[in-house]
Amino acid sequence: MPHIAVSMLPGRNREVKQELAERLRDTLMETLGVDEKFVSVSVEDVELEDWDDSMKRFPEEHILINPNKK
Repeated sequence: MPHIAVSMLPGRNREVKQELAERLRDTLMETLGVDEKFVSVSVEDVELEDWDDSMKRFPEEHILINPNKK
C-alpha cells in the first residue's frame, strides 16, 4: 500500500491540497500500476521555523530529491 506524505509551508487552502493529493495519487497509480483503494496521500503544513526539525524525521537516504544537496 503506497503512501505519499507531503510537507510544505502553510498558505494553501484545502481545495489546492485536495487537487495536489489527487494528482499525486493518480501519478502513483499509473506509475506503479496499483488500484486507488491501495493509495493514500497526506499533506502537512509545517511552519518555516519548524522546517529543519520536521525534516529530521526522514533519513537522508529516503529523500530522493533534496534541493539542499546539489
